[in-house]
Amino acid sequence: MGNIKGTQLAGVYNADGKLATLSISPGFRIHGEMVTKGGDKEYRIWDPNRSKLAAAIKKGLKNWPFAPGKNVLYLGAASGVTVSFISDIVGESGKVYAVEFSPNSMRDLLLRCERRKNVWPILADARLPETYSYVGQVDVLFEDVAQPDQDRILIENARYLKKGGIAMIAVKSQSIDVRLKPKDIYKRVLDSLGKHFDILEKLELDPFEKHHMFIVARKR
Repeated sequence: MGNIKGTQLAGVYNADGKLATLSISPGFRIHGEMVTKGGDKEYRIWDPNRSKLAAAIKKGLKNWPFAPGKNVLYLGAASGVTVSFISDIVGESGKVYAVEFSPNSMRDLLLRCERRKNVWPILADARLPETYSYVGQVDVLFEDVAQPDQDRILIENARYLKKGGIAMIAVKSQSIDVRLKPKDIYKRVLDSLGKHFDILEKLELDPFEKHHMFIVARKR
């Protein structure tokens, strides 16, 4: 049994110095992650080297919009690693709409989240948000896509974010323009997002993710 304590972030635990979430699907691992027991409960270890959200927590993230019952629109779900931890946090009363463009990644996402009834996989292009309008309004908008127009994708998808809702984006500078310095790209993205959101927090994710900045913003 590990030494498990709650943290100031809802749904995030400290398990012997490692980040963890309380599994809503005990006995089923998403990507071979480590698990630990606390009484009759199972906690999944959240590796900051495999999740930019976990990396942001390790870097001191303070603004935390996730909690039981929250609805999340996740852009760039990939095979569902970070999606699964958010799924643990929002619980059975919440929903995670997981948008992924790649059919191969979607296949993995479906397999990994088949026991998670609060995850709704969506095979779609995040640049065309009108194709999944049925998601309705959400509390949190999360983006992790490798596209040169990352800021525009977030802005376009903010139509589904409630007023005052929180947007999070992992900016991948090398996917935007490899010719420019990351700090110049970060400034450009921050200026773009600042026209639509109030910027609450920005964190560079080195050494967990090189040339990445994690931005938290509130919809006006």
